[in-house]
Amino acid sequence: MAKKTNYDESSIHVLEGLEAVRMRPGMYIGSTSRKGLNHLIYEIVDNAVDEHLAGSCDRIEVTLEADGSCTVSDNGRGIPVGMHEKGVPAERLVYTTLHAGGKFDNDAYKTSGGLHGVGSSVVNALSTYLDVKVKRDGAIHHDHYAQGKPDLELVNGLLPILGRTRETGTTVNFLPDPEIFEVTRFAATEVKSRLHETAYLNPGLTIVFRDKRKDKEEEITYHEPDGIVGFVREMNRNSECLTEPISFKGKDEGIQVEIALQYVNEFHENVQGYCNNIFNADGGTHLTGFKTAFTQVMNSYARELGILKEKDSNFTGADIRNGMTAVISIKHPNPRFEGQTKTKLDNPDASRVVAKIVAEEAPHYFDRNLDTLKVVLGCAEKSAKIRKTEEKTKTNLLSKQKFSFDSNGKLANCISRDASKCEIFIVEGDSAGGSAKTARDRTYQAILPIRGKILNVEKASIDKVLANAEIKTMITSFGCGFSEGYGNDFDISKLKYDKIIIMADADVDGAHIGTLLLTLFYRYMPDLITEGHVYIAMPPLYKVMPSRGEGEYLYDDKALERYRKKHAGEKFTLQRYKGLGEMDPDQLWETTLNPETRMLRRIEIGDPRLSSDITEILMGTDVPPRREFIYEHATDAELDV
Repeated sequence: MAKKTNYDESSIHVLEGLEAVRMRPGMYIGSTSRKGLNHLIYEIVDNAVDEHLAGSCDRIEVTLEADGSCTVSDNGRGIPVGMHEKGVPAERLVYTTLHAGGKFDNDAYKTSGGLHGVGSSVVNALSTYLDVKVKRDGAIHHDHYAQGKPDLELVNGLLPILGRTRETGTTVNFLPDPEIFEVTRFAATEVKSRLHETAYLNPGLTIVFRDKRKDKEEEITYHEPDGIVGFVREMNRNSECLTEPISFKGKDEGIQVEIALQYVNEFHENVQGYCNNIFNADGGTHLTGFKTAFTQVMNSYARELGILKEKDSNFTGADIRNGMTAVISIKHPNPRFEGQTKTKLDNPDASRVVAKIVAEEAPHYFDRNLDTLKVVLGCAEKSAKIRKTEEKTKTNLLSKQKFSFDSNGKLANCISRDASKCEIFIVEGDSAGGSAKTARDRTYQAILPIRGKILNVEKASIDKVLANAEIKTMITSFGCGFSEGYGNDFDISKLKYDKIIIMADADVDGAHIGTLLLTLFYRYMPDLITEGHVYIAMPPLYKVMPSRGEGEYLYDDKALERYRKKHAGEKFTLQRYKGLGEMDPDQLWETTLNPETRMLRRIEIGDPRLSSDITEILMGTDVPPRREFIYEHATDAELDV
């Protein structure tokens, strides 16, 4: 374990009160979707991991309870419970005040994922109730909150004591508030993925996960003594590995750096950055330092070994990282993140330190492992050749398409050229496309019909992707290019439409078309999704027409069931729409096109690592993992048969 530090009532520092969390939860947890819901668990777990980093915790238990609540327990020191200088128990400051915690006191925590000190209080504010039991100073101290407010009476100004104990630690049980969240059922798959990841990043930590919501309780123990080397191996378990994992570490300016990487026989890179155990989905300065230094080291070797001649240009960073899976994990005493969800690291010193350690340690490794060095440089050389070939292919294919699509009658463009006000509907089928063209507001709504199911890009080579007529038309229509590992010309600022709306039938075939389109966007234009430009239209499944009164559109079977119960005994006519082509233009406008009455679902990426794995499982060529996934999740499906 790490060296222990002091942690008592004087370690708790208060910066501001807790007022606006329930009103604007997205500012603190990113969203009120399932992604934000799961984030509540991570906030409490990260606090326990901070105890591990401080040398005082080696076991964390996370339980999804049958009643929908979650319990997180650790065997750390226990939250301080004594009287704080503010006149209340220190534990109450932690759970009722933003920016109250030991993370602002370097003597309590040398490194911390919960830098902002808002995690515990935010979870409390967004829960119907939160119950805390603290084992500390030989006693079990108890507190309880309802929607962020304490409702247990203090005893002589301190927390009531439930009993005596020799153990230490904190147990938190909380129930997410349905008034805040769109859904309140935790996603076990995502939670397990995050906990397993945390175990890889902390080789001395054991994490136990339990799910009591099922008929048969699930329990998994995560303990990964090989650390991030094991993490890289796990990520590449289904790939053809070209090297053994390469790892090195170092420390400078108080920043600890640990790096593990491995090359596989695939044409993409997977480089993940972590700071104080927090995954930085948008990267940051630590990844910049790694990529810059590693590129310089490899180009230096390529020149030295004669792989690059004097007339040759250097390998690009993408060339060198093609086929690379890497984890860069740093421990920083004063990290700066962009936002509470910590998706991007912003410390300049992290780039400097990581680059220095890579520049020093990578040559030490490769000088002793020349065969591995030759494999890495061979991958870079191969990637550079493919990149140059594909850049020519891309230029030739797209230049031929650039101006032809507008005049062939397929895209019905809108009049406005103000991208912030424009939207494009991708519609399957000529009949639905014809109705949509008639129904739309041509001032700002464009219609792009596609024929049938597009190419599954997860199974296709890049030349087949670029040669596909439907995909070429979409690329050119959007105007922003597309991302590809070797010749990336994607520029989100050139996007012609603020909303890209997938409009498919509300059946299995329509869902498949939507999935194929989302796979295309996710793999080749991911910024369209991450920047919030991709939506799915939600056309109604039914229209009910009562004998008296106005008709009503119903969007799913649950809505129909509610309608039947509400209007039990009343007569009505039921129309089921099997496809968008069955609607006349007025109906299509009212239900699917009109911004005032339509329903849209914006596409978000929850866990980026899990999303990539699931996309590969469901859309890739390898059948056994897909079969296993279907078996595991069969009971979660809602079938339209």
